[in-house]
Amino acid sequence: MLNMLKNIKSSKIATGIGLAAAATVASSVSLASTALAPSTADYTFTVENKYKGTGTRTLTKSGNNWTYKVNARVAGVATANQSSIFSLSGNTIIPSKASTSYRLFGIGRTHDMSFSNSGKRVSSTYRGKTHNLSSSAVAYDDLSLEAQIRQDLLTGKFTGNYYMVKKDKIEKTPFRRVGNVKITVPAGTYDTVRVDRVHDDKDRKTSFWLAPSLNYLPIKMVQDDDGKVIEMALTKVR
Repeated sequence: MLNMLKNIKSSKIATGIGLAAAATVASSVSLASTALAPSTADYTFTVENKYKGTGTRTLTKSGNNWTYKVNARVAGVATANQSSIFSLSGNTIIPSKASTSYRLFGIGRTHDMSFSNSGKRVSSTYRGKTHNLSSSAVAYDDLSLEAQIRQDLLTGKFTGNYYMVKKDKIEKTPFRRVGNVKITVPAGTYDTVRVDRVHDDKDRKTSFWLAPSLNYLPIKMVQDDDGKVIEMALTKVR
């Protein structure tokens, strides 16, 4: 979840946990389900093998309205909270509102996003400044992007290229599939698909392991930002 400690920004940790499924690609494993399902999952994570924390990701549904929340904390040091509200139109996730907030040693920041025009226009507010952004395709916050990629995987329509809202811009965010591998985490052993996010900066590496048997729920995530490593692992599915 957090860290400005050792120059790893706390917002990146929140993003790592929330975005930790935003890396998904088509798996050869066939599933009966072709749609997302509500879920709650618990995680543990470490920052630079020093700071340990816990996080929970919860996806709920009411009619065609979905709410995705991520809460994470390093006891006595930092907290991070993300939320995203969206709907599903055909196979397309349509985001409506999203927020990311974090606190480190009592100092906090919040990034709010409000979407319109079927997700192609975004009002992005951070530190008192609002940027009105537009895109030719649907733009996503971290959590609605994860939901869209997972939905595309479930229906076999993954493309690998998506657009994510940053504080003052909309950025193309590509992913690539590396392969299938069986891994063991505290929650158990799973067949997974490993997916890497493609960074322009060669010193940054982000890998995700997602379980087809759990609707491509993220099982493990490792992010290496110029030698500063964050690792996350699933501990329980509720």
